[in-house]
Amino acid sequence: MDPHNQSGRSGFLRYARPALVAGAIIAVVSVALLIIIFALDSFNATVYSVSGNDVRDATEEARGIRDAYSAARAGGIAALLAGAALAAAGALTLFRHRGDAGESDDEAAGEEVDFEDLAGR
Repeated sequence: MDPHNQSGRSGFLRYARPALVAGAIIAVVSVALLIIIFALDSFNATVYSVSGNDVRDATEEARGIRDAYSAARAGGIAALLAGAALAAAGALTLFRHRGDAGESDDEAAGEEVDFEDLAGR
């Protein structure tokens, strides 16, 4: 066993599961953020068009409404892509090493637990 690697896992495999979880959380939060941004954008366009104006007009006010959430939308899409890539990398790493026989944390610590120990015999 490698003295620098206490868990028996090597390199990226140690961080694959946390990367998968973090990437999934980032992607879900980004999707929720994008839904809120698109809802607010639609609401602003609807309120603007109640007075008979069109949000696609070439006026400065219409351009301001169209560009109000563009930075947040771009950031949400970038975070969604980064989260999806992180989750995919973690899942791919776990999938590729699914059959590897690594030591569990109990075996690495020298503790061996079998059925008799768990059943209290």
